[in-house]
Parts: sequence; C-alpha cells; structure tokens
Amino acid sequence: MRLLTSPLRRMLLGLLNCCEGKGVSPAKCSALRHSLLLRKNFSAKVTAAELVSYWRGVFEANKIPEAQESSEYIVSYVLGAKTFHSLSVGSLSTPLTAEQQQQVQQLSAKRLQRMPVQYVLGEWDFRELTLKMRPPVFIPRPETEDLVSLVLQEESRRSMSPLVNAGHQCPTAVPHPVILEIGCGSGAIALSLLSKLPESQVIAVDKKEASVNLTRENAQRLQLQDRIRILHYDVSSGSWEKLIPWGPVDTIVSNPPYVFHEDMTHLAEEILSYEDLDALDGGNDGMRVIKKILALAPCVLKDNGSVFLEVDPRHLEMVESWLRSRPDLSLSVSATHKDFFGKPRFLHIQKHKAGDRSCKNGFVCPSMHFPGVSC
Repeated sequence: MRLLTSPLRRMLLGLLNCCEGKGVSPAKCSALRHSLLLRKNFSAKVTAAELVSYWRGVFEANKIPEAQESSEYIVSYVLGAKTFHSLSVGSLSTPLTAEQQQQVQQLSAKRLQRMPVQYVLGEWDFRELTLKMRPPVFIPRPETEDLVSLVLQEESRRSMSPLVNAGHQCPTAVPHPVILEIGCGSGAIALSLLSKLPESQVIAVDKKEASVNLTRENAQRLQLQDRIRILHYDVSSGSWEKLIPWGPVDTIVSNPPYVFHEDMTHLAEEILSYEDLDALDGGNDGMRVIKKILALAPCVLKDNGSVFLEVDPRHLEMVESWLRSRPDLSLSVSATHKDFFGKPRFLHIQKHKAGDRSCKNGFVCPSMHFPGVSC
C-alpha cells in the first residue's frame, strides 16, 4: 500500500495495527478499524487517491478479490464518476467531504462482506446502458454483451435480406421484429436490444418476481416501457399463450442457467452468498433449462426464426446431439461464436422448416391461432 502523508497517515496506520497482539479475530478487528474510521476521521483531509490506497490495503488484508478495482469503483461512485481514471485532476487532489468519506466507508463495509461491487453500488453499466442492480437478481457479465451483438447482427442481416417482388430484388426491412428473452434478470439483454432496434418489440420473461420487478424498473428509468412486455413466467410451465401477445416471434434470446451442478460449489463466495443460484444452476449436465427453451422454440418462433443462447463451451456438441435426436423440433445449429477467451460460448439455432401442426413437446401450436403461421 502506498504510504500516506499528513496526520491521516498516522491514523490509518494505527487502525491497521489496532488489533495486533490482542488475540482479536480478523473479522472483529476489521469491524473495529472501520468503526473507528467512521467515528473519528471524517474530518481528516483525505484525497480520492489516498482513500483508494487505504481501502485497497484493507480489502487485500481481508482477501477480498479485485481489491484495487473494488476500491476505485467505490470512491469513483461517491464522486459521481464511472471509473477512477475518468476523474478530473481537480477531483483527485481535492479532499473528500466528511459525508463523502462516510459514504465510502459504508459502501466498503458491504464489500468487506463479499457483496459484489455491482450490488454495493446499486447500479452497473451494460453496453451503453446504466442499469439498477440489487440482490439476488443475476448480475449481467461482460461476455453477455457479445450475445446482444450477435442478435443485432442477425437483425441487421434480415433487414437487408433481398425479397423478390414482381421479378425484382430489393432490400426490405423486416417491420417491427418481435424478440422473446427468456430469463430477463435485470433486463440487460432486452433493454439493450430495444435501445438499438427502435422498431422492435420485446417480450421479457422470468420465473422470479424480483427479476420481473427490476426489469420493469429499469425499463421505466430508460423510458423503454412502451415497447416491452415483462411477464412473470416459468418456461417449464408448458403454457405458451401469454408469451406471444403480438403473435409468433422472430427471435428468442437467452442467457439461461447453464452451470453444471457439480461446478456450483466452485463459484466465488460473492456469487454463492448473494446471487440467485437458480439463475446459474443448469442441472447435472447444465442443459436442464436449455432443453426446455429449445422444446418451446418451434411453437413460438416464425419459420426461419432464430434462437440465440449463451452456453458452457461443453454444450456445443451436447446441443447438436440433442437436436439431432429431436427432428420433430425442426431446429439445427446454424453457427457458433467464441467469447473473448476463444471458447465456443454462443449458439445460433435456426428453425429451418415448418413442422407438424401438433407439437410433440407438450405445447400447443400457435398456428391454430395465427393463420398462415406454421408450427
């Protein structure tokens, strides 16, 4: 930890050593340090850089992952910035007020309890959007931004697909594409697509009421609520009717629970203690929810519609094999895409032909209610 200057240096070093040789547990020692800091030192002149340095040291001493990043995010948030590097020179050199120091202490105390920094701050950026975050709703990961990009690329390709009209080919935009997101969480995927596809409509569903409520709140904050239907729905229920208020959909997108059950115990403490584990646990083979989505897909997709899934790299062959064993679904893997680590992470699955009018997966075909649309 970088040495601090001014009387604050002596005070902080005293806090760091307050429990040495007294037989006090690390947890109680940590709590005592922060209590003393809260009560005695908010009048001290301390800059943003000094606070980041101090809290990094505290986090490291308590084995908090990403100690530097955590301290930077917290201090930056209190100062009204997204990142520490975006702070102005003046902000970096100006001492924080007593109220700002107290807020940093309160947020840092939550991080010391292994609360993810996204929950600590109560918001997080996903692509160009700032979304509210609160436990236990699943926190969107950076790689899921690539899933959104793949859907946007496909919609762009469709909008320029040549349609034959009286012997002439011309690019014609698909009017008002309808997208279904299964497992919306905070609304990150659904709202990102709405913000980039101004003619689109999105149906966002989740089986957890907390997720439905948070997606609705984020939609309202971003003023996107008029083009989204947010439904409390479990894909396992087998009832598709309320999924298609605007008719069959062009695209299904999902970042479903895909972690193999045996791998759940290896997840970080932040995840195990705060996030909704149902949003992660995909069962013994990680395919429990994936199979349900694919079984539903033929009954809510238009012909030539697409399914985009984020999966475990081990799922590529598993999904392809499962679809081959279910020819009645009329689905096949059209493309796979790698994440930024070079691992196959995203599947583009296409409904390549019309199937029977009566689905063999427990669902009723929408073609019975939408003339001209086959299951």
